[in-house]
Amino acid sequence: MKKTIIMTLVVGMMTMFGANAQKAMDKFMVQVDGLGCPFCAYGLEKKFKEFKGIKNVKIDIETGDFSFNYPAEKALTMEAVEKQVEKAGYTPVTSKIERANGKVEESKGVKLSDNSEGTIAKKVFVAGNCGMCEARISKAAKSVNGVSEISWNKDTKMMEVSFDAGITDLSKIEKAIAKAGHDTKNHKAQKETYDGLPACCHYERITK
Repeated sequence: MKKTIIMTLVVGMMTMFGANAQKAMDKFMVQVDGLGCPFCAYGLEKKFKEFKGIKNVKIDIETGDFSFNYPAEKALTMEAVEKQVEKAGYTPVTSKIERANGKVEESKGVKLSDNSEGTIAKKVFVAGNCGMCEARISKAAKSVNGVSEISWNKDTKMMEVSFDAGITDLSKIEKAIAKAGHDTKNHKAQKETYDGLPACCHYERITK
């Protein structure tokens, strides 16, 4: 009888400790810039799956809100999270961690350019075909520090971009877009990068 009671207590304690361990999760919230489509969200989530034990991944494409839970015992740092966002090809704007012990950590990631007296708007031809192209072009342009707004029309292939002339210039923005796989008026994408695009994004190359 005593052995049965002891075993019951042991099992009960193990169950309790196991439940507590499961509850010991840190919550991470990141504002991500550059998410333009479900494919972008999938790429971000896939990159974070490299963190073993990640749970409750949520991504809002429209707002850029990205959140997930991670075991507190692994003590995942904010720096590591922001670097992982950048590795996925996006920009962490703000980050917040709610630790399992009640501690809250907050930081700001890469500062995006605000409109200023030096902000100008330019138009340039950028080759592409579809919505995925639009998202990729937009993400590449926004990755350049100083860019505040960008729009691209898949019918006319014209991109309009606003940027702080004191921080960057149109050539740098075009180079970033070409690096992502899209020819611009003045810069061409590398063949291997272009070949690696999804089939629907294989636009007619610009010839000079």
